[in-house]
Amino acid sequence: MEISFFIKGLIFGFSIAAPVGPIGILCIRRSLTSGWRAGLLTGMGAATADGIYGCIAAFGLSGISGFLINQQSWVQRFGGLFLLFLGLKSLFQKNEPHQDAPAGTNGAMGYLSALLLTLTNPMTILSFAAVFAGMGLGVMGSGPVCATWLVAGVFSGSMAWWIILSSTTHFFKRQISPRAMDWVNRVSGFILTGFGILALTGRI
Repeated sequence: MEISFFIKGLIFGFSIAAPVGPIGILCIRRSLTSGWRAGLLTGMGAATADGIYGCIAAFGLSGISGFLINQQSWVQRFGGLFLLFLGLKSLFQKNEPHQDAPAGTNGAMGYLSALLLTLTNPMTILSFAAVFAGMGLGVMGSGPVCATWLVAGVFSGSMAWWIILSSTTHFFKRQISPRAMDWVNRVSGFILTGFGILALTGRI
């Protein structure tokens, strides 16, 4: 019985991570400029945030979810400013495409930045709660064990997508010239800056 919760969480976690948004752009760019590990750790940050919001929804932590939703505008503005910073940084940064940057600091910063950016959308909690109810999971009625399996599935499904994305991107890294890498930085910078502006204006 419990394994069915894991499988449903796995499917939902994969589907919520797969659409390419600002975190996907960061994962692709970092996989190209800093190596597979940096891209993977970026995705892991997003998966961790998905797991946190999944916990809040699955265990019915209404006090936490209510507080985050009430503070949504401020949280989203912080995320927008952070995206603007990352976008502008990408626009003016140049990298050699055939040399991986040191993994330690870059990996930790990649993980934390993706974690913070994913957490700046508190409405995600409502998406989790709605989908869980729509699946007929009845988590709270089924007990904490089933809720735990569900959250584990969400995290695993999200991580599966980030492993695929970072590995596929890194596979093509050697075929990208230095000039093309400059364009990767510019395009990703423009996209991230656009997402930041949309977040600041409340349109995403």
